[in-house]
Amino acid sequence: MPPKMQRLFLFLLLLVSLNAFSGNTAVSPLFGYQESIKSSLDLFPQWLSVLERHQQKLLDDSRCAAENKKECRVDGWLSFIESIKALPELEQIHKVNEYANNRPYVLDKDNYSIDDYWATPDEFLQHNGDCEDFAIMKMLSLKQLGVDVNRMRVVVVQDTNLRIPHAVMSIDRDGETLILDNQIKEVISDKYIYHYVPVYSINEKSWWMHLPKN
Repeated sequence: MPPKMQRLFLFLLLLVSLNAFSGNTAVSPLFGYQESIKSSLDLFPQWLSVLERHQQKLLDDSRCAAENKKECRVDGWLSFIESIKALPELEQIHKVNEYANNRPYVLDKDNYSIDDYWATPDEFLQHNGDCEDFAIMKMLSLKQLGVDVNRMRVVVVQDTNLRIPHAVMSIDRDGETLILDNQIKEVISDKYIYHYVPVYSINEKSWWMHLPKN
């Protein structure tokens, strides 16, 4: 994870340690931790930029399609989405995870010559990406397939094995939280993952601060 994201991660971790988040908390299905929900996304300009750029790209591609300009479309991505639309949702989840995980891991510094850049699916397919780019790709792919965004999050965790921040995607399904991770080949329930401590998670509507277990 790039330095700028690490600073945000450490800032939020400090707030947790100081019990700086007040208000209602609830036990989250996400790794069994408590969470406090927040509605403002102002702390996450990179995330807001991704959503805006991705939406603009879809609009541009829609206009290109209407004009039969194939070179303007998201290369291969929409074709992939279309190819799995008829599958049951669980199969779609597995296909999306596999599709993204087949891409190489590349640091933002190597891709964009900056420490921190959150990529859209189009940019990810062109340049590959790091952990949050994999998670974003998976979330927006499932959204394109019609999955409710309220069931999905990009989750920033502390990997206690490697002792580094990491990002994954989660989706709630039938009372279970599934984790899509570029470091784990298969989609897996969060209850079988013991080396991730969630710090915060985010989707298009809200973000959540994850608090220590009681």
